[in-house]
Amino acid sequence: MKFNVADLIDQLNTDTPVEPATLAKTLKLTNKADKQSLELALDALVRLQIIERNADSGLLRVDQEDLIEARLRCSSKGFCFAIRDDGGDDIYIRDHQLNHAWNGDRVLVRVTRDGGRRRSPEGGVQCILERATTSLLGQVERQDDQLVAVPLDDRVLATIQLPTGDEQYVQSDPVASVVEVELDRYPVAQCPAEGHVARQLPLNGGQAADRDLLLTKAGLHNPAPQPRASAKVPPAKGRTDLTDQPCLLLRSWSGSDAPSLPAVHVLPHAGGARVWIHAPAVAERLGAGSAVDQWLKDRGEALCLGQSWQPLLSNALVKACALKPGVTSDAVSVRLDIDADGEITEWEFMLSSIRPAAEINANQLEALANRKPKSRTVPAALKGIKDQLPQLETLQFCARSLQERDHRHGMIQLDLGLPQLEELGDLIWTDPTGRRQRWCDAINPVDPQSWLQPLLRAANRAWTHHATAFKLPGLTITTAEPDPSTLNDVAKTAIALELPLELDDEGSPTALELVTAFQEAPQRRVLEQQLSQALLEPTIEAINASLADATSDDEPSDEIGTADVVQGLAPWCCATLHATDLVNQQVLVALLQDGKDRPSVRQKERVNLGQKGAEEQLSWGLFSASVSEKLQTLTSERLCQRLNTRHRQAQDLHRDLIAMVQARFAEPLLNTEIEGCISGVQSYGFFVEIPPSQVEGLVHVSSLNDDWYEYRSRQNRLVGRKSRRVYQLGDLVTVRVTKVDALRNQIDLDVIHQPQHDVEQASDGEESSPLPVTVSVH
Repeated sequence: MKFNVADLIDQLNTDTPVEPATLAKTLKLTNKADKQSLELALDALVRLQIIERNADSGLLRVDQEDLIEARLRCSSKGFCFAIRDDGGDDIYIRDHQLNHAWNGDRVLVRVTRDGGRRRSPEGGVQCILERATTSLLGQVERQDDQLVAVPLDDRVLATIQLPTGDEQYVQSDPVASVVEVELDRYPVAQCPAEGHVARQLPLNGGQAADRDLLLTKAGLHNPAPQPRASAKVPPAKGRTDLTDQPCLLLRSWSGSDAPSLPAVHVLPHAGGARVWIHAPAVAERLGAGSAVDQWLKDRGEALCLGQSWQPLLSNALVKACALKPGVTSDAVSVRLDIDADGEITEWEFMLSSIRPAAEINANQLEALANRKPKSRTVPAALKGIKDQLPQLETLQFCARSLQERDHRHGMIQLDLGLPQLEELGDLIWTDPTGRRQRWCDAINPVDPQSWLQPLLRAANRAWTHHATAFKLPGLTITTAEPDPSTLNDVAKTAIALELPLELDDEGSPTALELVTAFQEAPQRRVLEQQLSQALLEPTIEAINASLADATSDDEPSDEIGTADVVQGLAPWCCATLHATDLVNQQVLVALLQDGKDRPSVRQKERVNLGQKGAEEQLSWGLFSASVSEKLQTLTSERLCQRLNTRHRQAQDLHRDLIAMVQARFAEPLLNTEIEGCISGVQSYGFFVEIPPSQVEGLVHVSSLNDDWYEYRSRQNRLVGRKSRRVYQLGDLVTVRVTKVDALRNQIDLDVIHQPQHDVEQASDGEESSPLPVTVSVH
C-alpha cells in the first residue's frame, strides 16, 4: 500500500467530516487497487470504532481518551511495553494482547488495568498504525516440514513462512551467512507472516560487506531515489556581503562525501569575543513542501558509515551548498557577542555571502597543540594558516568559555571518546551537532569539530531565544531528566568505591553532581560509562506557535530561552546533516525574507528582524496570512515521530558499526590472554573492557567455578561466598577470549587471574556470617 493507518488517521479530525474521495486525493491514491485498499482500511477502522461515518458518508475520527498512541518495545524474553509519546507510564502488553504487533511498531493501545506503585499499567494493542519492519535479517530453517526464516533480532517474536523456492538458502554452517527477508504479508488472525529471501549476505566479507549487513539490519539499505529537481539560486537582494571576512572551516571528517559544516569567524570583543557562524544556505535552495523537501524530511539525517557516508542532501544540493576555501558562497549567518563568562549578550541573524579563508584540520591543531610557547618558528603543518593563528587562539578561548558556561547551567559533559581505530573512519571525530551522544563531549584539543560544537550550541541557543520572542513555529530537541532511582544506583556504586559522595534524605544526587565527583577518580571512565546509561535520548518536539498574534502588544514567552541548556534547543546550523535543522532554517529564512519589517510601504524606517529585541518594536502582524499558513505546515506531530524514529535507527546503526569494528578487532584474540578493566557488574556476571578497541566482553557467573558468587547490588560487586573474593567496577583482571560473535556483538571471556584485592573488607558495611560450629555438652 502507498499509505499506512497513521497517514490515514492524520487526515481526519473529530469535528469536520472528510469525504473518502478527498482522502484518496490527499493520500495521492490514483489507481483502483489503492482505492480498494483504502476502503478496506476504512471499514476495518470503523469496526474498531477508531473512526466513524456520518449520515453523509463523511469520515470522522472518534475521540477516545482511553486509546493511547505509543511505540512498541519488546525484549528477547517476551516482555513488551508500549512507550508513550506524552511521557506517561509505559504500558505492559502481554503476548496475547499484542495482536501481531512487532517490536518498533507504532500502535494504538487501550489500557485494561491501571498501574500501581510497583506495577506498570497493562493494556492491549487495538490497532497497528505503522509498521517498523519491512525486511529483516534471518536464517533459513526447516521446522515441521515448513520452510521458515528465524529473525536474528530476537525481539521480533515471530517466524516468517517462506516459499519452497528458498530451500537453497538452508545453511549447513549457520555462521557463514545470513539472508535478507522481505515481508510479503504481516501475520493476520491465524495466518503467519509470509516473505521471501531477497538476497544472501556473507558474515565475513570485509568492511564493505559489514556496512551493508548493518544497514540492512537497521532497515536503511534501500533509501528512496532522489527526486529530479535542481537547486534554486538564493536571491542576492538583502544579503550582507562578508566575503572580506577571513572565516574558517573547522573540519575533522576526511570522507569526500562528508557533509559540509558551518564556517566561523572570531574576534576579541569587550573582554569576550564576537563570533560569526555561517551555515550553508540549504533552506533557500528548495521550496517548502516540494518533493525534494518531503524527500529530505523522510530521510531525516545524514548517516556516517565510518569510511563512507549516506548523505542527507541530494547531489544537486550537496554541490550547491558546499562551503570551500576561496569560493564565494551564500550562507545563513548569525553574529554573537559573547562575554568572558560565555553568556550571549547580543546577536543578529542575517542572510550573507561569504568566502572562507582556510580549512582547519586535525593535523594542524595537533601541530598547534605541540608548538612550544613563544616559539618563533612555525611548523610546516601551520604555514598555510599562519595568518589565522591569532584567530584560532581566540576561537579556542571562546569555545572553552561557552563549554564552561554550559557546564554551569547543567550540561552533562563526559569524556568517553572512541578508540582511535582507522576502521572507524569519520566516526572517531566529534559530532559537531552533539546529536550522536546523550551528553556534551569534552573538548579534544586536536579535533576541529570538538571546538566547533560549543559554538554551534550557542548559535542554536540564540535562535531559540529569538524564535520564542517572535512566537515562531519550529522543532526543538528536548531531553528529559534522568530517572532519580537510576542515578541513585550509580551514586551507590561510587560510594562503594570510596568516592567522596554523600546521599541525603532529600533524594539522589543530580547527574551533574555525579560528574563532578567522578573527575579525579581512578575509575572515572567506567563510572562515566555507568552514568551515560542513565541519560535519556533526546526527542524532537514541535512548537506550533500562533503567528497571527506575534506583535509587541503581547508579552513574549521566554520559556524555552531560559530553560536549562540541555532542554528545548531549536537547532538550525546543520541543515546538511539533520532535517530538524532544515525545518528551523526554513523558519529563520522566512523571518528574514518574508517578515514585515515596517507597517506599510510608506514607512521608511525599518526594523531589523534578525536583531535581538526586534520583537519589542513591532506593532503590526509579522507575516501575511499565506506565509503564516505555510509556516504552520512545516511542523507536525507526525513529522516529529518520523524524525525521532529515523534518529533512533541512525543511533542504533552507529552503535552497531562501532561494535562490529571492535568485535572484528577481538576476533584475532580468540584463546588469547589479555588484561582488561571491569566496566560493569550484574547478577549474571561482569563485563570487561579490552584494549585497544575498548570492546566489552562478558565473564558469565557460571564460568566462575572456584566459588559461589553473590551479587551485592548496593556495592555493584560480586562476592565469593567462601573465599570472599571480590569483582567490582574498575578492577583490572586477566581474561581469555573464548568466543566472538561479531554480528551480535557478543564476546565471551573466562577469568585467568583474580583482582588485586581478593578479600572483601569489612569497610563495606556488611559483616560476614560466621561459620556454623558444633558444641558438645557433657
